[in-house]
This record gives sequence, C-alpha cells and structure tokens, in this order.
Amino acid sequence: MTREEFEGLVSEALDRIPSELTRLMDNVAIFVEDEPPPEDPELLGLYEGTPLTDRGEWYAGVLPDRISIFMGPTLRLCEQDGGGRESVVEEVEITVVHEIAHHFGIDDERLHALGYG
Repeated sequence: MTREEFEGLVSEALDRIPSELTRLMDNVAIFVEDEPPPEDPELLGLYEGTPLTDRGEWYAGVLPDRISIFMGPTLRLCEQDGGGRESVVEEVEITVVHEIAHHFGIDDERLHALGYG
C-alpha cells in the first residue's frame, strides 16, 4: 500500500467520526508518520497533548495536540495476520478512534473494554 492510499484511509476514518464529536475536538492536528519512535517500534498510533478533560483556564497559547498514525507497524501487523486491505482499513479506523478518544480524556483501560485497544 502506498503512503497516499494509507493517508486516504486515515482521512476516511476521520470522516466516519460523528460530526457531533469532531466539532468538540479542539487544537489538535493529525499526522501520518512512517514509523513510531524507536523505543516502541510496534506502536500503531500516539496521542501527545493535553486531553480536553484536563484543560482549564490556564490552557491558552499552546501548540496543538498531536495525533500520529504510524503506517509501517500497521501494515506489518495486518500482513502478519494474513489480512489484506480490509484488515488495514479496520486497523486504521480502530487506531484513529483510539487516539481521538485520548484527546477526549478516555484512558486505555476504558478503550480496551470498548474494543478499541
């Protein structure tokens, strides 16, 4: 899969997020990266920032939160599992929802319980 195709899948996953939620997203940028940091080579996505639930009056003039979706480990995981394009589509959607949930202050334990872990 090309980077352009992968970026398209991320965009499609974002389009499937209900508009009621995307309207609440604030000061966050989403990126597709080739690989995660070397210390966690199997990471599919990463949220870096201050969740909406932790922001207060002090929150002003800060750089946007950053959501990174990692192409390399996602494609390797889906290939290893024997899945094709449909597997990649599903994994990208799960990862995008997972990282956006962190922006809303939902932790990993709750996401795993909901099937997004």
